[in-house]
Amino acid sequence: MLRRVGPSLRHFLLERKSSAGYSSYSGKAKMSRPVQARRLEGIDKNIWVELVQLAATYSTVDLGQGFPDFPPPDFLTEAAVRALSGENHMLHQYTRAFGHPPLVKVLAQFFGKLLGRDLDPMTNVMVTVGAYQALFYCFQAFIDEGDEVIIIEPFFDCYEPMVKMAGGLPVFVPLRPKAPKDGKLMSSADWQLDPAELASKFSEQTKAIVLNSPNNPLGKVYSRGELELIADLCVKHDVLCISDEVYEWLVYDGKEHIRIASLRGMWDRTVTIGSAGKTFSATGWKVGWTVGPNRLLQHIRTVHQNSVYHCATLAQDAVAQGFQRELELYGKPESYFIQLPTELQKKRDWLVQSLDAVGMKPIVPEGTYFLVADISQFKSDVPDVPDSDEPYDSRFAKWMVKNKGLATIPLSSFYCGAHKNYSHFVRFCFAKEDATLKAANDILQKWKQEKTSP
Repeated sequence: MLRRVGPSLRHFLLERKSSAGYSSYSGKAKMSRPVQARRLEGIDKNIWVELVQLAATYSTVDLGQGFPDFPPPDFLTEAAVRALSGENHMLHQYTRAFGHPPLVKVLAQFFGKLLGRDLDPMTNVMVTVGAYQALFYCFQAFIDEGDEVIIIEPFFDCYEPMVKMAGGLPVFVPLRPKAPKDGKLMSSADWQLDPAELASKFSEQTKAIVLNSPNNPLGKVYSRGELELIADLCVKHDVLCISDEVYEWLVYDGKEHIRIASLRGMWDRTVTIGSAGKTFSATGWKVGWTVGPNRLLQHIRTVHQNSVYHCATLAQDAVAQGFQRELELYGKPESYFIQLPTELQKKRDWLVQSLDAVGMKPIVPEGTYFLVADISQFKSDVPDVPDSDEPYDSRFAKWMVKNKGLATIPLSSFYCGAHKNYSHFVRFCFAKEDATLKAANDILQKWKQEKTSP
């Protein structure tokens, strides 16, 4: 049996802790220097965090967040099951860092067909953790301190902070609405760029322009003429185009989605971004991609290999199987890329009628699964607050989710702080089950009756 000699370690530490010298040292050990990197200044607040929390707390119907509440197609989930439980155990391990070979190969085939050019799957396609990461990579790869990046308002809210994190300077140009004729409902096509105003935003410091067509939140699908205007300015000023086309298959009323990379002079200066989440109604899978010339994608690969490096193999394999099916069925009625927009157009039309009936004038979207509506007629329920720093639509959206149980997103969230001009609109997502949309309609109809009751 060993005898313990001298004071125990515990006794020694307790004596040290009680000494004045240790207390003084402990106080000095707390960090006092600033820890936040300068690149995070001014981008820490995000209204989405607050709105999502409010929706989770109060809403009975959430038409705010942009994801479907219906399942992905059976062929995709079956592909996921095969990938997960099949005999190829290597699908549980790392795959090629820049994209699972079966996925980049079918993406190269598919988008090569759409763009009318031969694509090398190893150099012209790269897979990312969702389109969100693809956007981040583009700004990190191409934007230096002081570079200007043109952003068209309204815009998907991550563009501005991502540009700033890269050291760039966002330059904003708005889509301006034109009143429709003959009392018709406004369309997203009525929101247009002013050619002279757009041209004035290009300068020697302009490095890139961000294009989002179909556009979130408006649902605008840019026409060939509008895209040619942008393309001509890009060529004239030798500017890159970061083209966010995640809603490329969600276009309605016979509209055509035109890829700006297919226009004259644009392939060499465009990175096109896509999303399996939007394409196959599986936003939680987080599989995205970039398509473009090797001279651009090589720099995106550099960012990727020094950050995330790898995307989930199983999800990539299932998406590859989904695209292989769609490649074989391209243009046929059985194609999911035809069936999904057909179904969503019905949901859009139903929500348009529902909103119009209660006095929330909708802007009919040409694409995406979002719809913006004018809430001006409801100001009596939520009176304006003079000199308030908070946009009216933001206060309205918060009031509506708390008091009516219906969650939406204020349009001002899609404008920069200095240009929140259109603060009497909210955005609805209609990629929802019919029962969800009916529940929203019930809330609106009850609200209308309360407003008209003596």
